[in-house]
Amino acid sequence: MTTTLITGANKGLGYETARRLIAAGHTVYLGARNIERGTAAAAELGARFVQLDVTDDASVAAAVATVEADGAALDVLVNNAGIEVRSPEGEIIGAAELTADVMREVFETNVFGLVRVTHAFLPLLERSAVPVVVNVSSSLASLAHAGKGYPGAAYPVSKTAVNMLTVQFAKAFPRMRINAVEPGHTATDLNRHEGSQTVEQGAEIIVRMAQLGPDGPTGGYVDAAGPLPW
Repeated sequence: MTTTLITGANKGLGYETARRLIAAGHTVYLGARNIERGTAAAAELGARFVQLDVTDDASVAAAVATVEADGAALDVLVNNAGIEVRSPEGEIIGAAELTADVMREVFETNVFGLVRVTHAFLPLLERSAVPVVVNVSSSLASLAHAGKGYPGAAYPVSKTAVNMLTVQFAKAFPRMRINAVEPGHTATDLNRHEGSQTVEQGAEIIVRMAQLGPDGPTGGYVDAAGPLPW
């Protein structure tokens, strides 16, 4: 049986990914900061809830202990938790208005949180016969496409960092399948439901890459149609 942990999974893309992987036979640990919402979501899906705040060392360590106590290796880690910070008026914060505090807040979840969780779960991933890590990125991370469309600064920069981390982790752990994925402009709370596609559409590439076998690609940056330009 495949054991999977998904961060930020009580709603949106994380929730839909959990639903699809449970249907595919995975035992899913649904990670969420909010205990009430996370417990309710896990009950709806038939997942196992684990309280997990990716910005907090103690919370992540407790989540590792919870998964380890069940006696299982971790086969799949989906680093899905992410935030976008806007102005008090709800405006996207561009480079002219960007502050170090905004950048730090976004990086704390999107980058440092990913590193914190991945590092903490590496021992359990290494116990798996076919360990897989899926890092949820964005097309906004592409340096080749920088400057087009979205005017924000902190979120794209954070996802560019996620892509580089993906490459470095893949290089360090060649037995693992570690990839960054772009789910597309999906309507979720993160973008105030301004996205142009559904969570069912967005989750497709996450679910696909979460089910890679030992000969699958690693160190890549892909969407549903294939590789993306870095």
